[in-house]
Amino acid sequence: MSNLPTRLRVALTVLLALATLVCPAELSMRFSDGLDPIRKRDFLQVATRNGPITFYEGGHGPTGFEYELMRRFARSLDVSLAVKNDASINGVLEDVRSGQADMGAAALALDLGQPGIRYSQPILELQPLVVYRRGLPPVRTLDDLVGLRIGVIAGSGNAGALRSQQESLPELGWREADGLTIADLMEMVERDDLDAAVVYSHQFKLNRLFFPDVERGFALGNPLSLAWAFAADTPLDLLDATNAFLEEQRRSGELDELIARYFGHDDYLEYVGARLFIHHVGSRLPRFVPYFKEAARETGFDWRLLAALGYQESHWEADATSPTGVRGLMMLTRPTADEVGIDDRLDPRQSVDGGARYLAHVKQRLAADIPEPDRTWMALAAYNVGLGHLFDAQEIARLRGGDPKRWADVRESLPLLQKREWYSQVRHGYARGGEPVIYVRNIRRYYEILKYVNHSQQQFNQLGERDLDSDDLAPFEVVAPIL
Repeated sequence: MSNLPTRLRVALTVLLALATLVCPAELSMRFSDGLDPIRKRDFLQVATRNGPITFYEGGHGPTGFEYELMRRFARSLDVSLAVKNDASINGVLEDVRSGQADMGAAALALDLGQPGIRYSQPILELQPLVVYRRGLPPVRTLDDLVGLRIGVIAGSGNAGALRSQQESLPELGWREADGLTIADLMEMVERDDLDAAVVYSHQFKLNRLFFPDVERGFALGNPLSLAWAFAADTPLDLLDATNAFLEEQRRSGELDELIARYFGHDDYLEYVGARLFIHHVGSRLPRFVPYFKEAARETGFDWRLLAALGYQESHWEADATSPTGVRGLMMLTRPTADEVGIDDRLDPRQSVDGGARYLAHVKQRLAADIPEPDRTWMALAAYNVGLGHLFDAQEIARLRGGDPKRWADVRESLPLLQKREWYSQVRHGYARGGEPVIYVRNIRRYYEILKYVNHSQQQFNQLGERDLDSDDLAPFEVVAPIL
């Protein structure tokens, strides 16, 4: 620098001095430009859609694979999460482009040709899958699709998968519709409005239990990547923060755990069989019977009904814990435990007491003129899906000309909460309404078995007056019909 002309040397010295004064703040401001507006307003605005992969109201509040992941991301930014629920994929993308949302998370397939959009790193593999109506000739190859009425959601990667196949099979045709959910699409296949549809394999897995007449066909093309969408002019630091968060979730194993929890199996609500249940009656139930009887005396429920509920929730495992934070024998959320005054959800006595009192609270909020046992079955359904959705199912039963006070009519209406035609008419929107139907069915089965054993075996005659030992239960095999 000593060889430079004096005037230039002085100018450079001044510039370096100014840089020393302003660079740290300047660099910090540049780095935080994209995050500052989010932190100042104290929430991350996300555009999404109702659906089992993305976001829906569960029995214990909002849930869904992407909802859980974006909630974690918002927490990593030390802000809350605000969700804008759009009707269509195109609506989500438009909200992102226009700046009405910071990002879009709606089972979006990474599409580098999407104008005005950039994407996060891939989150999950999405395999397009052809499904078709039971009773049709098997659909196993692309050629089998020719001449069929095929449906797909507009704007989805599945629509793109079909378009790519049309290059080699020009006679392939299909219908695209905006604003449909996967449940809508599968319902259309089941009721013969469509012959087949293309959905993601995860979506089929989550919905197949509720559409038994929809069959798995074949994988269509190569897997796609689920990713989050951002406006093309989004500051890079927000995208960098997103990718760093996703990479940490992947590195720590938390993303794999979340994927396994939501998509690892599709039969978790199925009845596990009388033999296994009876085995657990002998090996697990005796320890907890005094707690169930104590809670029954306090709430007026049959202790065997409470035991059946506990088995459905945790298989009578006192330390059962869900990654969502639901814990204990009766699988209580933290807010529910606080509401009923429980401070240790893993304490089985507290858990049974809290679960029984919460069930009683739910039952008390139902209309007083609902007769028994319908009132109890509805309370159990609400324990699972939430009171709001139960009220919505009652309203749907009324709209369909049924009786909202009869469990049989409400039971028929609950699965309709998965169908846009119906959930759009009620207050709380989409729910996986088939689940509480199976949930209540299972509890009733367990309850009937316990009552049968109670009434059929001499060793059970005094259950109401004394505690059980494991020896009381272990030898018995139930052969009662399972209704």
